[in-house]
Amino acid sequence: MKKLIVVLFSIIYMITSCNDDLKNKSRGEYTNDTLNLVTYAQNFKIYPVESGYRLLIIDGFKDNNEFYIFNDTVVIPEEFADKQIIKTPIKSAVAFSSTQWSVFQKLGEIARVKGVLESNYTTNNEILRLVAEGKITDVGMSTNVNAEKLINLQPDLILYTPYPGIDFSHLGELSGATMLSFPDYLESHPLGRAEWMKVVGLLCGKEDVTNQWFEDVVRRYESLSYKCSTIENKPTVFSDLPFENQWYVPGGNSYIAKIFADAGGDYIWKDNESAGSLHIDAESVLLKAQQADFWRVINSYDTPFTYDRLKNENELYPLFKAFKEKQLLVCNVRECGYFEKSQYEPDVLLADFIYHFHPEFLTDEWENYTPRYFKLLVK
Repeated sequence: MKKLIVVLFSIIYMITSCNDDLKNKSRGEYTNDTLNLVTYAQNFKIYPVESGYRLLIIDGFKDNNEFYIFNDTVVIPEEFADKQIIKTPIKSAVAFSSTQWSVFQKLGEIARVKGVLESNYTTNNEILRLVAEGKITDVGMSTNVNAEKLINLQPDLILYTPYPGIDFSHLGELSGATMLSFPDYLESHPLGRAEWMKVVGLLCGKEDVTNQWFEDVVRRYESLSYKCSTIENKPTVFSDLPFENQWYVPGGNSYIAKIFADAGGDYIWKDNESAGSLHIDAESVLLKAQQADFWRVINSYDTPFTYDRLKNENELYPLFKAFKEKQLLVCNVRECGYFEKSQYEPDVLLADFIYHFHPEFLTDEWENYTPRYFKLLVK
């Protein structure tokens, strides 16, 4: 594990004259692009600059987003005058995704969040309470953001989730807010997704807190995955349910495929090179996954989720070995806050699968562990 450290920053001198040289020694180009403070994530980078940070967001859908982040007590050097500046801690933000506002909440900074999207999909009691009290405003859906509500909130910052074909730039122009792309979902490494907590840590002026939080997650995750790295007897596993006869299964380089592998599982589509989803017809999935030992399912049903219910929904389900032997690993997102919390708890998510695949490896701090997200469906 690479530790994040405070470093002495490089100063690049532009030698022109004696006077210019003196100026450049105190101002200069402060960014050290060889020192990226991000370890696992591929879609953002943090570089130290004098008294602050350079944040580079890479979302794949548009030009890179570059920001310079300074504490509000810092006098910003003149050479950054034409850059996008974010002064921290930010006073107010609108968070389009629960993976964004959940970090504010974890840091005790939820009061900085003035707006969210689709609050009707969360079961988080604090968020629901704050929306009901009018302290947080629901500004609509990702496909239909209420610009008028955004304008009324006048946030410092809008954290948005970029998707192909959707342009949110007009929201910044209308509200006067700085738009910051947050493509955390594009990360395929579990620790890469978790590392996005550092961005919110910077915005709240609590980078030291999130750095330590992340280091603890990495230590636990890597310790567990190391224990499972030499396992030879790996149970096979496949994932998800079909929609309109199309099975959207994770690719072999996807986030969940990595967790399966690190938990000592043998993912049926591990040889596929995609980091996204594969669209496969249900009959083809049956041919490939019929003898798989485990079946991982996410559901949001508000009524009992049972084997009988699944049997009545699709005549193919009882043909799978995992169904016959009652080896479905089910996450009910209405009960556990999976989409809000699990991204920043990949160690816990990993422990869930180890509990089912190889429980003998859950020792020391994981002894007597009870799965938090994925539980065996028994009825």
